[in-house]
Amino acid sequence: MNTTSYKTISANKATADKQWVLVDAEGEILGRLASRVAMILRGKHKPNFTPHVDCGDNVIIINADKIQLSGNKWDQKEYIRHTGYPGGQRFTPATSMMAKRPTYMVEKAIKGMLPKNRLGSQMFRNLHVYQGGEHPHDAQKPKVVNINTIK
Repeated sequence: MNTTSYKTISANKATADKQWVLVDAEGEILGRLASRVAMILRGKHKPNFTPHVDCGDNVIIINADKIQLSGNKWDQKEYIRHTGYPGGQRFTPATSMMAKRPTYMVEKAIKGMLPKNRLGSQMFRNLHVYQGGEHPHDAQKPKVVNINTIK
């Protein structure tokens, strides 16, 4: 049997086909948007997916201030941070977080779905989130993608 005819092809930095993708977050549910964008950032939608290589696409998200939360999450969801001092735990409700930094809600949801290592940090750098409908990446000619059609 000739075993040289069916070698497993593993993607690397040179062979990864990285593209620019534009996603409109208007009216999308935060968690569903985040899981699909994390899949695109990892490259799991591509046939040459390799777990230890950054072979995902660069993602631009616009209209991050128009996302939706399901149920009573606008009132009940809290973002927790710690100052580093004893008793320094701070809670911020989702409504005030949306008023202060709407891009942070999207970034935090997506970052939580990426690997917790150096590769995950590199993948997170390929994400660009913007509050309005404008973005400065027109020179990259991003392809507009409907996030609900990607499986």
